[in-house]
Amino acid sequence: MAEKSKVLVIGGTGYIGKFIVEASAKSGHPTFALVRESTLSSPAKAGIVEGFKSLGVNLVHGDIYDQESLLSVIKQVDVVISAVGQAQLADQDRIVVAIKAAGNIKRFLPSEFGNDVDRVHAVDPAKTAFAIKAKIRRLVEAEGIPYTYVSSNFFAGYFLPTLSQPGATAPPRDKVVILGDGNVKGKKQFLERCTF
Repeated sequence: MAEKSKVLVIGGTGYIGKFIVEASAKSGHPTFALVRESTLSSPAKAGIVEGFKSLGVNLVHGDIYDQESLLSVIKQVDVVISAVGQAQLADQDRIVVAIKAAGNIKRFLPSEFGNDVDRVHAVDPAKTAFAIKAKIRRLVEAEGIPYTYVSSNFFAGYFLPTLSQPGATAPPRDKVVILGDGNVKGKKQFLERCTF
């Protein structure tokens, strides 16, 4: 039986990362989660952290802005999975630098989890986020790091509660902003069926 890969998940207590950490650990991979001190002391993350501990996940203190801690943990694993959120997408270049310096990583999965950024035609704000992801892809490729891009398409559950309204925390009651020029097929039919 082949030895299981040692997997590091960065952003492991987040929206998607917590499921990746759990799946890795339950699949028998020695699993590491890079966690900040603030995460360990956060009441909102306590249940996630305790769940990781019960699965035998190695909680490693550090973050992507501390190159020394990042490099140290990357040297202990074979696979790095980034599940950082929107605000840290561009900062994945720090992860790439550490992977290149470590020289031991068999596979890197950058934070993609959505549409294939090389085949999507979007308007802002999505266009800007996709451009950042594409830039990280080109950096990974230029550095010669073995990679896998996971394009699982749209997470409707993330956008539907606010009808994709930037900055909204609840469904709008009186007005919906349509991104783009409003001439895409389906929008008219969608808006005709919506009641606000």
